[in-house]
Amino acid sequence: LGSMQNSGSNPCSCPSFKLREVASMYFTMIAVFLVILVVALQGSAPRGSDFPYKVPLDPQGLLELSWNVSYPEQAVNFQLLIRDLQFGLLFGMSDRGEFENADLAVLWSDGRNSYFGDAWSDAKGQLHMDSQQDYQLLGARRAPEGLYLLFRRAFSTCDPKDYLIEDGTVHLIYGILEKPVHSLQAINISAIHGGLQRVQLLKPNITIPELPSNMKTMEIRAPDVVIPSQETTYWCYMVELPENFPKHHIIMYEPVVTAGNEALVHHMEVFQCAAEFDTFPRYNGPCDSKMKPERLNYCRHVLAAWAMGAQAFYYPEEAGLAFGGPGSSRYLRLEIHYHNPLVFKGRRDSSGIRLYYTDNLRRHDAGIMELGLVYTPVMAIPPGEDAFVLTGYCTDKCTQLSFPLALPADGIRIFASQLHTHLAGRKVVTVLSRDGRERQVVNSDGHYSPHFQVQKSAGAVESWLGGDELITTCTYNTQNRSQVTVGGFSILEEMCVNYVHYYPQTQLELCKSAVDPGYLHRYFNLVNRFNDEEVCMCPQVSVPQQFDSVPWNTFNRDVLKSLYGFAPISMHCNKSSAVRFPGEWEKQPLPTITERLQEPVPHCPPAPGSQPAAPIPLNLGQLGRD
Repeated sequence: LGSMQNSGSNPCSCPSFKLREVASMYFTMIAVFLVILVVALQGSAPRGSDFPYKVPLDPQGLLELSWNVSYPEQAVNFQLLIRDLQFGLLFGMSDRGEFENADLAVLWSDGRNSYFGDAWSDAKGQLHMDSQQDYQLLGARRAPEGLYLLFRRAFSTCDPKDYLIEDGTVHLIYGILEKPVHSLQAINISAIHGGLQRVQLLKPNITIPELPSNMKTMEIRAPDVVIPSQETTYWCYMVELPENFPKHHIIMYEPVVTAGNEALVHHMEVFQCAAEFDTFPRYNGPCDSKMKPERLNYCRHVLAAWAMGAQAFYYPEEAGLAFGGPGSSRYLRLEIHYHNPLVFKGRRDSSGIRLYYTDNLRRHDAGIMELGLVYTPVMAIPPGEDAFVLTGYCTDKCTQLSFPLALPADGIRIFASQLHTHLAGRKVVTVLSRDGRERQVVNSDGHYSPHFQVQKSAGAVESWLGGDELITTCTYNTQNRSQVTVGGFSILEEMCVNYVHYYPQTQLELCKSAVDPGYLHRYFNLVNRFNDEEVCMCPQVSVPQQFDSVPWNTFNRDVLKSLYGFAPISMHCNKSSAVRFPGEWEKQPLPTITERLQEPVPHCPPAPGSQPAAPIPLNLGQLGRD
């Protein structure tokens, strides 16, 4: 669609050269005319069914993004509704939501003429027109509610300046141009009003099962919450099921978001509390408040999880998640993450999650199993680390020894999972291995954010058999911290977890590991031997205190990394009663992996032609406010 230019420099005035020049100019005019004709169409808004996924980009709802995914074409089609178009906007993707080193689609205007182009920003935030125009403009439509801009982008372009769209979290960025600019290069990123939104762009193709006619609904909602006037709030609300509530199967759930708060309700989760406690106190307030009862920390069994941009979640037609009945707690905890960057005051909210359930029980109970690392301070991350790796194991011994008590002979089917860390988490991946060979990635997020945790359908994951291993690896960034970060329950401590959803349910509910405490003691001894400062290893001194006294020089960092890479582990192979299966679980060797999965090779579209990149002119009329 870009304008074509004659690249010849021969001054020859022979007729053949003029013919080529005339032909080039003719086709250029035709191409530009077609572009202007397409993008200047006036009409109604595109059908919402064409773009099933939708998120507000900005807190005020002035920018609304919808999209669909074409797996046959390996592309995402975007529809961007701009309710208050001024002099253009930037939209794009970057590693963590930065405007530097970003991949951008840009619409800009000099006040009279408008242009669209594929661009990138360098490490200083300077914009450049991309030599490979991979954001393909499909059209623009004006409607009473604003301007609809339609464009598409391939998952992979093999352009080093472009972002690779893959499974997991995508950090979308946007910027609003409030003044006219005469060129792309004249846009000053530091001066524009912008922000970021996290989404899962790629959605698996899941067949929606038929729902029973006797289905019931239950709304778990926090009533009339006054959203705090701060950027980030986690709100907790306790719910009690009726007495003698019989066993049911949850077969579907969906969000219920208060109208007008779509840009503030970031994600929500419903947790069931531990059945070992007869009662739980009522609570309706911030999750990090000192007034929150300590017992609420025992409400960690995930029943439902939703994040902005996600649709309803359906269980496979042969399974449902059991709740109610004997051995099931009547207490639930709703947790809502409010993202309020504009610090709105007095905004009220009654959002939550609607559960669809039935007493017509399906063939299988679905189960939720915890994989990864035990919540213990023996797993620690030094301060100032860019990418520190910790790994948790579900070993073959656990799945073999608990077989057939835990895993059926033909295995279990994983149909969804939810990754979880606290604030330092940056990447999480779980891999299934068999006989020392990695077989399949269960879930992976290379741009993970603790502020965007969604239950992700697993698609076609092969059966998990007795003797298989599931290895969960988390990568952390502590560059903004001056103290060591240890494992634990606090938001400033760390976790590495994958909540795997599967069926049929087994007795195995937790399969996690941690470094052997004896080998960690040897580490502290080694630190004492090679450093002038002494790490106190007295019995009364806790592991976090010992870590706090470590001088974090290069030697001590490298030795800790090495320790976690070879030291034996303590395995937690636990039943639903929180009791370990019988067996020897201390000082277990790390699993041996002899064959790794190959990194996927990106599919590259056909190479572009030799014509120089040029912006596409749009006939949008005069932009800007009167």
